[in-house]
Amino acid sequence: MLVSYNNDYEKITMGFLSYISDLKEPARIEEELKWYNSQDNRQIFLWQSEETGNLIGFIGVEEDDELVLVRHIAVDPSFRNEGL
Repeated sequence: MLVSYNNDYEKITMGFLSYISDLKEPARIEEELKWYNSQDNRQIFLWQSEETGNLIGFIGVEEDDELVLVRHIAVDPSFRNEGL
């Protein structure tokens, strides 16, 4: 189930962003999270397991009038290769 980002999910979202190869440094991760939060057309969604209730995936998108661009996507390593 997709869950919209809110500040309660900041640390878990930063963890998902850290899985992205060019976002390893904490300062860079914080910068990217601020980037998403700075515009209404940028959104973060988290994937919540219906079985466990755990947040196990992340997708960051940027929208405009004609398209939705997937900027980032990450899945918790322990849930990879399971068809999510």
